[in-house]
Amino acid sequence: MQALNQVKVSVQNVSKTFVTKDRKKIEALQDVSFEVFDREFLCVVGPNGCGKTTLLRIIAGLEESTSGKVLIDGGKAKAGMAGLIFQEFSLFPWRTLIENVQFGLEVKGIAENESREIAEKYIDLVGLSEFRQTYPHELSEGMKQKVAIARALATNPSVLLMDEPFAFLDAQTRNRMQEELRKIWEREKRTAVFVSHNVDEAVYLADRVVIMTARPGRVKKICEIELKQPRERTSQAFTKTRELILRYLEEEWTLF
Repeated sequence: MQALNQVKVSVQNVSKTFVTKDRKKIEALQDVSFEVFDREFLCVVGPNGCGKTTLLRIIAGLEESTSGKVLIDGGKAKAGMAGLIFQEFSLFPWRTLIENVQFGLEVKGIAENESREIAEKYIDLVGLSEFRQTYPHELSEGMKQKVAIARALATNPSVLLMDEPFAFLDAQTRNRMQEELRKIWEREKRTAVFVSHNVDEAVYLADRVVIMTARPGRVKKICEIELKQPRERTSQAFTKTRELILRYLEEEWTLF
């Protein structure tokens, strides 16, 4: 079914080599290729150090690959084309919630009245309307991450890129945020690439999961998650899918 969909992101033979201060070469990524379809939620999992974050930064246009290329909507990926959500919330402590959401719109030169209207829409989408005038220090960790999601969506990005955004949340809050994110994605239908080291999270959220090898990161397997939404974490089908992905990853942990 996905083969009939439009390709939104095309990662083509991407490799990345870093050179350390002592001139030692470290190959982070090697010949990585895959496609992300329009309105697809794709997760990338792999061992620590396999280049997941580096890959995301290349897709975002924040870092150049050593070889290969990334296309978004058929053109070269450039900074500003994607909305970014990282582990750190990166909220400005001197700005209110709504002012934080407006920031990306201000950078784009959108007028105050229009940017406020757009910000209000996405604050309402993440369920924080009553907190619009609060400051980051007055918000819970989960609420801060909701602000980060609203800010990323407000700029109307072609692709939403997320780098383990729930990694520092406690287990209960993390599960709740995964549920909230999936609901938001269902309403917005943005193309999303989500990096995670948590297999349960990937199975819960993704349409497909890209499994990376140990460094240098390569695509080991792409698994389609054939589970209907909403997904039940304790179901037999969910457990079997999680165990399958874990087996692929365990092979890499043994080699790493």
